[in-house]
Amino acid sequence: MKRTTVWVTTAAALTGLAACTSSGSSDEPEDKRTSSAPAALPALRTAERSTERAETARVRSTTVMGTQLSLTADGVLAWRDGLSGSLTIDYTGGTAAEAMRDLGVTSMEARYLSDAYYARMGDTFAAKMGGKHWLRYAYDDLKTLGGGADLADQMRSTTPNQSVRLLLDSGDVREVGRETVDGQAATHYSGTVRVEDVTDTELRRRLQDADVTAETVDIWINEKNLLVKKVEKTSTTNGRVTQSAHYSDYGVKVAVQKPPAADTEDFTALLSQPSTTAS
Repeated sequence: MKRTTVWVTTAAALTGLAACTSSGSSDEPEDKRTSSAPAALPALRTAERSTERAETARVRSTTVMGTQLSLTADGVLAWRDGLSGSLTIDYTGGTAAEAMRDLGVTSMEARYLSDAYYARMGDTFAAKMGGKHWLRYAYDDLKTLGGGADLADQMRSTTPNQSVRLLLDSGDVREVGRETVDGQAATHYSGTVRVEDVTDTELRRRLQDADVTAETVDIWINEKNLLVKKVEKTSTTNGRVTQSAHYSDYGVKVAVQKPPAADTEDFTALLSQPSTTAS
């Protein structure tokens, strides 16, 4: 149960963040990216730059990982110097959510800082942890989970504009049309990204390691060239993952503080405790 707790909180913190941002990026020169839809690419490049320069936003998202885990996330993120922010994550379904409910946890607050993320687990869980409510996950320690190095990279590097970057690697990116999103006019773009077509070598390896075979990306860009909505549907050998997110209040102030040390336990300490303590 201890490792289940660590896995679920890590998966929730990562997938909640990924739904609000993106697991994809591309640092290749623009002239090396696909040019199969020249009418859409200039607008997407402008949107990518505008969203990156905005540096902060309010986000709300939904993630469905087959029958394994479903969750929602709501909060603020900043990406000016690495990624930081705070999300409230609610477990809404799936076998992993049921395991967390058995521990008295139906939601958590996740705080993302430069060196670690923190998960607030609630009173019932704290009672089993000597009264401490927060679990600390140092990014450098995540590699001990198996595949954790990639988790650390993703948590450190994901930003909302990377959904736009990922779409630039699509072989069939196209403008769908004008639509209304959250009360504002927006242009809808769509495309399918095949893993073998991803130009960023590190990203392609990461996707392949995650058994991703293809990803469909839909984004909506408002009249200020800012991303206001995205939907990513990822096909993996274990099933489909669907993530959607809405963005607003670009430029909102984001100030994230570390939880009190006296109320925080390191996740490595959780793994080293006897099974009766955290089960």
